[in-house]
Amino acid sequence: MGALLEPFVWMLGIIVDIYFTVVLAEVAVHWLIHFKILDVKNVYVAKAVEILTKVTQPVYKKISEKVPAFSGVDFSPFILLMALLFLSRFIYRLDVMLM
Repeated sequence: MGALLEPFVWMLGIIVDIYFTVVLAEVAVHWLIHFKILDVKNVYVAKAVEILTKVTQPVYKKISEKVPAFSGVDFSPFILLMALLFLSRFIYRLDVMLM
């Protein structure tokens, strides 16, 4: 049974890792924009921000419904990164158990 599930668990782990990287990139891009290192007027930066926002905002919105901003600081990206890190480690342990 474990041999049948192993590829699916492995693929799920890859998807979680890719989404973790996307969220991390989105946070980094927003910080770079905030500190005026990147300019939103640049077509490529604007397109990258648009894509990253479309991928991450639905999840941020769900988290923000449960955990509101504190003193104007939105902790949704941090909470999502911690959840993805936990999920990634859990999947890795599950994959090891299936071997």
